[in-house]
Amino acid sequence: MLLTRTLPRALAVAVAASLALAVPPGTDAAPDGAAEAGPRPVHEPERRAGGAPYLVGRGIADVTGEPAQTGMMGYADTSQVTEGLHMRQRSRAFIIVDRRTGERVVHVVADIGMFFQGIHDEILGEVRERFGSLYGERNVMLTATHTHAGVGGYSHHNMYNIFSGFFHERTYRAIVEGVVASIVRAHEDLAPARLTVATSRLDNANVNRSRTAFALNPRRDRRFFDDATDTQSTTLRVIRDGRVVGAINWFPVHATSMSTDNHLISPDNKGYAEYRWEEVAGVDHLADRDPRFVASFAQTNAGDMSPNLNLRPSDGPTTDEFKNTRIIGSRQLRAARGADGARAVTGGVDSRTVYVDLDGYEIDGRWTPDGEAATTCAPALGAAFAAGSTEDGGGGLPIFHEGAGGGNPIFDLISNALYTASPALRDCQAPKEILLPVGDLGLASSVVPVQLVRIGDLYLIGLPAEVTIVAGLRLRRAVADVVGVPVRQVLVQGYANHYIHYLTTPEEYDAQEYEGASTIFGRNELPALTQVSVGLARAMRSGRAVPLGAKDDQPTPFADNGLVPADTPPSGGEFGDVTQAPESSYEPGEVVTVAFAGAYPNNDLRHGSTYLKVERLRDGRWRRVADDGDWSTKLHWKRTGSSGSTITIEWQVPGGTPAGRYRIRYFGDARTSGDALTPISGTSPVFHVD
Repeated sequence: MLLTRTLPRALAVAVAASLALAVPPGTDAAPDGAAEAGPRPVHEPERRAGGAPYLVGRGIADVTGEPAQTGMMGYADTSQVTEGLHMRQRSRAFIIVDRRTGERVVHVVADIGMFFQGIHDEILGEVRERFGSLYGERNVMLTATHTHAGVGGYSHHNMYNIFSGFFHERTYRAIVEGVVASIVRAHEDLAPARLTVATSRLDNANVNRSRTAFALNPRRDRRFFDDATDTQSTTLRVIRDGRVVGAINWFPVHATSMSTDNHLISPDNKGYAEYRWEEVAGVDHLADRDPRFVASFAQTNAGDMSPNLNLRPSDGPTTDEFKNTRIIGSRQLRAARGADGARAVTGGVDSRTVYVDLDGYEIDGRWTPDGEAATTCAPALGAAFAAGSTEDGGGGLPIFHEGAGGGNPIFDLISNALYTASPALRDCQAPKEILLPVGDLGLASSVVPVQLVRIGDLYLIGLPAEVTIVAGLRLRRAVADVVGVPVRQVLVQGYANHYIHYLTTPEEYDAQEYEGASTIFGRNELPALTQVSVGLARAMRSGRAVPLGAKDDQPTPFADNGLVPADTPPSGGEFGDVTQAPESSYEPGEVVTVAFAGAYPNNDLRHGSTYLKVERLRDGRWRRVADDGDWSTKLHWKRTGSSGSTITIEWQVPGGTPAGRYRIRYFGDARTSGDALTPISGTSPVFHVD
C-alpha cells in the first residue's frame, strides 16, 4: 500500500475514528489453542484417474466493486475515486487434493488490493456453511494481486477505509460472494489431474525501487539477485487427459502500472496476464461456468519490486499507463507460457496455519543478525511512510522524506510527545521516527496469520505482508532447510489472508526507506516471522498438528451512508438515449466512442453480466464480440446535473477485427423510487469496420 498526498486530513480522521471504534462479538473461528480439524471425506464422483495423483478443481467468479464515486485501494489518495470500468476484477480458485490421503488445499488469487482479517473471516464462514470442516483456516489461502486500481472500503479497520470514503457494504459483499463462488466452482470442478512446475528467468518486468536499503544487506544475500532484482518466475500447471487446463504463476512485481491518476477499475498487469491467457484459450467469462482454462498470476516477495522500470510512476517501458499494464502483463504471460524444463510435481498435500501476536513476540537469537534474543514491538508506522514510494505512488507529502529522520521540525514535536508517553515504543522501534502508533490507537491488529502450504514438493509461505526480495530469500532458505528442497521450490506467498504492510530485513529497516518505515512491528519483524515459519515447517515435516491460536475480534467500521439520488433521464429524453453517436466507419486501431443517457452504475454491479456489449452482425444475428471485461473496452461514468448519469463507452477496434457491421449496447439499472430498480438499455447506430 502506497501513501501519497492526503495525510493531514487522513490522520485527523483516523485518530477520530479510533476513538469511536466499537468491538462486535468474537468471530466463529476455532477456540483458542484448538487445532483446526483436518479434511473429512467428501462424496465426489468417481472418475477414472489414468494414474493422476491429484484431484484438481478450478473456478472463476466476479469480485468487481463499485465503479462510481468510491475510493480506490492502494495509493491512499482521496482524489482517486472510481469513475468507470476498464476491466473486471475476478477471483480465481484452485483446489488441489491428494487422492491417497484426502488432504487438500485451496489457493485463491483475487484481483483486489489486499485481504483483511474481517473479510477473510466472512469468506471462510460462508465456505464452512456450505462444506463444513472440509475447508477452513488451515488449508484455505486467500491472496491478492495487490492491484492499486481496485475499489477500496472493505476493511473492518477504519485506517484502511478513510481514503475510500469509509466502509462500502456493496463492494465488501461483491468480494465475499465472488471469492466464495470461485471456491464453490473449483470444488464442483474437481477431477483427476497431474501437476507440473517450471521455473524461468523473467527480465525487464520489475526493478528494485529501494536500492539504498537493499545495499545494506550482507553480500551473501545481495549476490543471489542480479541487478538487485528477483527474476524467478514459477508456473504450476494443471494437466487433464494430456491437456493443460489451468496454471498458477508466481512472480514478484507490484500491480502499480496503473497510476494514482487512473479512475477506472483495473486488475492491472497481473490481471491483464490472467485475462490474456484465458482469452487465448477461448474462455468466455460471461458464458463459461466451467471454463476450459483458468490462469492465476499470484504475488511473491514483491515489496521492493516495481513495474515502473524507469522508477517513476507511469514510466517504464513507456509513459502510457495502459500500455505499461499490457506490456508488463504480457511479459509475465510469456514467461509463464514459455517456461521450459517442467517437471512432474510429486508428493503429498499439506497445510498449517497459526495466529501469532507480534506485539512483544520473543525471538531466539538464531534468527537475529547479531545472534542475540530479541522481541518485536507494538505496531507503528514511521515518518517515511508518509513520504510514499515515489517510484510507484507519485510522491508523498513534501514535508516528509524517506530515510532516517524522515519528519520535519513541526512533526518532531508531535513525535517527541509520543516518545515521552511511550519511551519503550521509541526504543523498540528505533531507528524509526514514529509517525502513528497504529496499535495503541486501535487502527491495526497485532495478531498475524502465518501459513505454510505444501503442494507436492512446492512450498508456499503465506504471509499478510509486502515482503522485500531479501527478506523473502531468508524465509525461503530457512524453510527449505527444514523440508529438504532447493530454495527455488519454496516461495513466499505475499498478500495472504490479511494485511500488515511491509516486511524488510533488519538491515533494510535501518535505512528507514518507505518499506522500512512501513514494517510496523519493528526491526525484528522478519526474525520473528522466520521463527514462526520454521516452526510450521517442522510441524509439517513431523506430521504434527499446530494449534490455530487466538484471533483478534474485528472492530465495526464506519460505513459510507451517503445518499444517492434517484436516477433521472435527461430533460425531454429517456434512459438509454444515445447522446453521442459513433462515426459511420472505423479501421482497426481506432477508438469507437458512444455516449448514453444512463443510470448510476452502483445500483447493480452486474456480476455474471455486463454493462456493455460490442456486437457484430453475422449470418443475420447480432453476436457479442466484446464486453466490459475485455481489454479493448472502457466505460466512463459522469454525473449529469444532480441526478443524471452519462455513460460513455469506448471500444478500441483490435487489430485483425473482421470487416462488417457493428453496434454498441449499454445495459444498466435505474432506481426511480425507493430501492426498486428498473432495467434500462440503449443501442448505438450501426457503424462499419473496414
